[in-house]
Amino acid sequence: QVQLVESGGGLVQPGGSLRLSCTASGSIFSINSMGWYRQFPGKERELVAVITSGGSTVYADSVKGRFTISRDNPKNTVYLQMNSLKPEDTAVYYCVGDVKSSGHDPRITRWGQGTQVTVSS
Repeated sequence: QVQLVESGGGLVQPGGSLRLSCTASGSIFSINSMGWYRQFPGKERELVAVITSGGSTVYADSVKGRFTISRDNPKNTVYLQMNSLKPEDTAVYYCVGDVKSSGHDPRITRWGQGTQVTVSS
């Protein structure tokens, strides 16, 4: 089994910063892309940022210049540094990873349980 566990969410004032972390554990052969999605109440999950194993990144337009995604491949960990936070960034943030459990297995998209980020004064 593979688990993705997020940490680092919480309450922050507008203009503040938070750093989210997500570590994958369990039966892992390789992880291709890792990333972050977020979900607003009553809405579908939307992409925030994604990073490949080689370090290529993609960001949602709404977070470009404010958020930075990075990863530590040996630790199977992805980070999201969030700066200049706005009330409209308030959402549940989910970690995601495309994981192979062995060389013969297909890649399976795994999700974390989500962490709440609230931006409010």
